[in-house]
Amino acid sequence: MTNSKGFLHVTSEIGKLKAVMLHRPGKELERLTPAYLEELLFDDIPWLRQMQKEHDAFAKVMEERGTKVYYYEKLLEEVLEDEKVKKDFIDELIEIAGEDNDRINEEIRGFLQEKTAARLVEIAISGLLKSEIDAGQEKRSLGDYIQRDYPFYINPIPNLYFTRDPGAVIGNGLSISKMNTPARDRETMFLQYVYEHHPLIEKEDTPLWYDYKEKSSIEGGDVLVLSDEVVAIGVSERTSARAVEIIAERLFEKAPIKKVLAIQIPFTRAYMHLDTVFTMVDHDKFTIYPGIEKALKAYEITPGKNGLNVKEKPSLEQALQDVLNLPSVTLIQSGGGDPITAAREQWNDSTNTLAIAPGVVVTYNRNEASNKTLRSHGIEVVEIEGSELVRGRGGPRCMSMPLVREDLK
Repeated sequence: MTNSKGFLHVTSEIGKLKAVMLHRPGKELERLTPAYLEELLFDDIPWLRQMQKEHDAFAKVMEERGTKVYYYEKLLEEVLEDEKVKKDFIDELIEIAGEDNDRINEEIRGFLQEKTAARLVEIAISGLLKSEIDAGQEKRSLGDYIQRDYPFYINPIPNLYFTRDPGAVIGNGLSISKMNTPARDRETMFLQYVYEHHPLIEKEDTPLWYDYKEKSSIEGGDVLVLSDEVVAIGVSERTSARAVEIIAERLFEKAPIKKVLAIQIPFTRAYMHLDTVFTMVDHDKFTIYPGIEKALKAYEITPGKNGLNVKEKPSLEQALQDVLNLPSVTLIQSGGGDPITAAREQWNDSTNTLAIAPGVVVTYNRNEASNKTLRSHGIEVVEIEGSELVRGRGGPRCMSMPLVREDLK
């Protein structure tokens, strides 16, 4: 792919990372309680101060390697300084996350319109407590009485620090995810506002490959840009086969992408996205959860005269060799290939590595066996602390949305 006039540019998983978008965990994590974990799609209650310390260290590692770090919340705040955009944002926020009661929604709208852009972003992320509006007032509706123990008018979104899921840069364009779970729609709405209104993105030069209002779900953790001509997309619990077909058609039509490798993984939360079991770490090296290869099915998709041509491949290894024109590939098993060690470290996202350059990856330091195995295969491993970050069930790749990577030579 050639560079466009636009800012976004990602033509591989491993090119030197030049710009990335993160979200520093905030107040939304302090609003988790055991009673609401399942509803808010979280597995545990982290210690926020330590979590922020770990996240800051993660950002620093990338900055020290020459990566420019942009923060989701700051970009959104800059967008909402425009009063017209702010009004539209509040309307859409209420439509997605507000109450099923017009009178209450009008009160919420009035409350939000009085807030600064920074405070509005904080509420949109950390949620709106009923007590923030209801102080000294009587209940407004039967629902207020029935759900008197539920504290939120607008839920917090604790998963936002996994910035990989809401979108993916492919080439010089952007795919904004249609999340499988409505509880995460707000995250992609935020990205849509940044795309539409922030000058950093240069919308006129940045194709939109997918829109969060579409019907078929696709999430960024399932999208791996293997080269300037090949994209791998997981068909998973979160990404549908139809979404893969739709985005493949658009990429074939308007991008230099020639092949899409669809990889079907087991539809379970344990293997939520493709990048929870499989990531690229070098030109011909990939880390993988041992044994998962037998459960994966790979399909090579290419453009045809009357639609798409789909061809099942005999194995993932063979599929990677074929689509990348490589004589061989190395699949590096996490946990050193030991099933017990691998299963334990899989819980701590050992295969969810973030490549910041060819053969250089960021991982959690707690995954000692997997990190040792990567090093034995010539991979430079940059370790970060993740005892609290990992409680959300995501690793360095999940926590990062690459915006710009250098092209591979």
